[in-house]
Amino acid sequence: MSVGVFTDKKHHPTETEILEAIGSKLSMWKDLIRFIRENYPAQEDFKFLYGKNYGWGLRFRIKGQLLTSLYPGKDGFSVQVNLSPEAIEKAQSMKLGQSAQQVIDRAHPYPEGRWLFIPIESEKDICDIKQLLALRVETRGLHRDLLTKPAHANAPSANKR
Repeated sequence: MSVGVFTDKKHHPTETEILEAIGSKLSMWKDLIRFIRENYPAQEDFKFLYGKNYGWGLRFRIKGQLLTSLYPGKDGFSVQVNLSPEAIEKAQSMKLGQSAQQVIDRAHPYPEGRWLFIPIESEKDICDIKQLLALRVETRGLHRDLLTKPAHANAPSANKR
């Protein structure tokens, strides 16, 4: 099973297709995007990421480093946050919800850390994502880049409010 629902590289999903796929979780999708735009100087693009097992995702990067990616799913979406071993250790001591904690525990450990793909089911999941993004920024040294305001020249229209 893929992380996202749009797995055909040749078909760039339309705004309507994205919004329909996310369905009942659309308000959380929009709220998380707004939070990222307001708090991080990230460049964003909607791209086919990592092959058919992941599909199309909305990627946010700071100075070329991945902050997060959001993958539209069937009646929902998943959020990718990559954490270093140091960040994983800190995350395991945080008061995260069951979903985020299970993803951390089950993610394969690589020397550079773990790729977390957290399915969003509730506001608690959104809260956890916000904490994990702050942790990523802190542990990757990206917080030094937060002095500049976000630029959204490449923002896909499907994700604007």
